[in-house]
Amino acid sequence: MRSIFAIFLTLFLVFHPAAIAPVQAQVNLTETEAKQLDALVKKAFDATDAGEFTEAEGYWTDLINLYPDNAAGWSNRGNSKMSQNRPQEALADYNKSVELAPAYPDPYLNRGAALESLGKWEEAIADYNRVLEIDPKDAAAYNNRGNAKAGLGKWEEAIADYQTAMQVNSRFSTAFGNHAIALYEVGKTEEAIKEMKNILRKYPNFTDVRAALTAALWANKKNGEAESNWVSVENLDPRYRDINWVKNIRRWSPTLVTSLEKFLTLK
Repeated sequence: MRSIFAIFLTLFLVFHPAAIAPVQAQVNLTETEAKQLDALVKKAFDATDAGEFTEAEGYWTDLINLYPDNAAGWSNRGNSKMSQNRPQEALADYNKSVELAPAYPDPYLNRGAALESLGKWEEAIADYNRVLEIDPKDAAAYNNRGNAKAGLGKWEEAIADYQTAMQVNSRFSTAFGNHAIALYEVGKTEEAIKEMKNILRKYPNFTDVRAALTAALWANKKNGEAESNWVSVENLDPRYRDINWVKNIRRWSPTLVTSLEKFLTLK
């Protein structure tokens, strides 16, 4: 006899700040096959947690070879490729996941992130809209749609999406951080700085916001306070020294990127 096993595979995405959500894939497996699948999933996530994304990709490939109709396997392998900055290859995996599980929101969410990284903002927005058709309360989709609108320079629309994400999930710190950065871009400097400080009171190790606050304070001629915040940034994540990474991978707003660049150049 074969039993029905519902497999919940948590999607992991480090390429761009976003919410994490489960994909459900249901397949018919014997007990032996289920144990084999569980072992591969554990190895893949252990490798991911250790930052061994190439190894994780290999485990997801093994899973796909055994169970090619498992949508979660394809989506998670796409995440491993995204973590290695290979969005075009990841996109192919997400396309397959969407094909296999068109009623589930998470493959669309992940594909949207890949499309964003390729500068395909409108296509990304279409995927996030599809997520919201399936689940109108998906905070990650609102946040990510805000990111895509920011990519188009539609900052006021991005702010509206971040606000909705914050309302849907009041603990979604990433949306709060993105909202503060967007406020800075539209010239609401003091409001943005206040919001950044409020976020850091609750999440003191939120490096992205602390780096953003550093740049905003420096531009606001609060040099000592900026330097103090920067010490924590360098200890937590040295990538913020790389303006190209901040601009093109993290994708801060242009004004904030300029402020950070001046801080790094002149401090």
